Amino acid sequence: MSLGVGIVGLPNVGKSTTFNALTKAQNAESANYPFCTIEPNKAVVPVPDFRLSELARIVNPERIQYSTIDFVDIAGLVRGASKGEGLGNQFLSNIREVEVILHIVRCFEDENITHVEGDIDPLRDIEIIETELILADLQQLDKKIEKLSRQAKSDKNAKAQLDVALKLADHLDSLKTVNSFEDKENPSFIALNKELRFLSGKTVIFGANVDESTLAEDNTHVKKLKEHAKAINADVIKLCAKIEEEIAALNDDEAKEFLNELGIKESGLDKIIRLSFEKLGLISYFTAGVKEVRAWTIEKGWRAPKAASVIHNDFEKGFIRAEVVSYEDYISNKGENGAKEAGKVRLEGKEYIVKDGDVMHFRFNV
Repeated sequence: MSLGVGIVGLPNVGKSTTFNALTKAQNAESANYPFCTIEPNKAVVPVPDFRLSELARIVNPERIQYSTIDFVDIAGLVRGASKGEGLGNQFLSNIREVEVILHIVRCFEDENITHVEGDIDPLRDIEIIETELILADLQQLDKKIEKLSRQAKSDKNAKAQLDVALKLADHLDSLKTVNSFEDKENPSFIALNKELRFLSGKTVIFGANVDESTLAEDNTHVKKLKEHAKAINADVIKLCAKIEEEIAALNDDEAKEFLNELGIKESGLDKIIRLSFEKLGLISYFTAGVKEVRAWTIEKGWRAPKAASVIHNDFEKGFIRAEVVSYEDYISNKGENGAKEAGKVRLEGKEYIVKDGDVMHFRFNV
């Protein structure tokens, strides 16, 4: 399983610099003009998890395998993107494929880096992007309404969907996001959203890109952004893209030292990755052996056989039971043998709901 996060924002807000830092790839061209990122850059990024290092100290495996997350760096959107300005439609279709939007918002002043709108105003910038996403959703929905209008004459389900689609079209027409639509629990809306993957209905995390001096204390731009985010129940994570890029080039010990000097405990990008997991209801369980210590990503609430399927489909088909020990018990008893002696290893059946941090071994028969 892999989680997709699309990085969006106006040109010159720090998207490609953030992407470079996230992926350590350093290969997304960062240039001081719009649309330097013509094709979306995609990268698979390991999810940082200190628990794997702790498990590895005990097991001493040949390798460590982290959970992964897909990041897509989408070229800077501008006014008119939904109408195809600057190849906008092409980029908007790339956003449709992701589950979470990381909206990078410029919250720093720098006369050497031009702003496509002329000055720094985070709320205006957010409104421009949101409007383009709403207009793109409306275009998609209008086409669907045409189709449903024909089907509704002889199909009750189509009629129900059409009713919701028309309500939603009115809502979007007044430039309100799908996220703020009141009838989201309606089965007809759920079906529409599953098919059309509304852009303005996706989970949004705002990345407030600041300069180094604002990392410790919020400037006016960040304060405005946080107020806006609170009103729409969204999260803001503050980061300095330039510094994140520097941190990405360091080893773990050097990075820790650098963060300490800056007076912050965790990099902004680590927070973003963790929050993306949380927002999508994802958790990790672990397998620990001499060949590898590995994190496996599953959805919260999955039962043991389904969780086993991410290792191999046969594990789900032939599931017998799972040997389970919590991460805390595994560490405090110095491994599987110690946990067994302490009576901390449990045998769980098909109904067991896997918890974050479970260390698991599956028994199966195919």
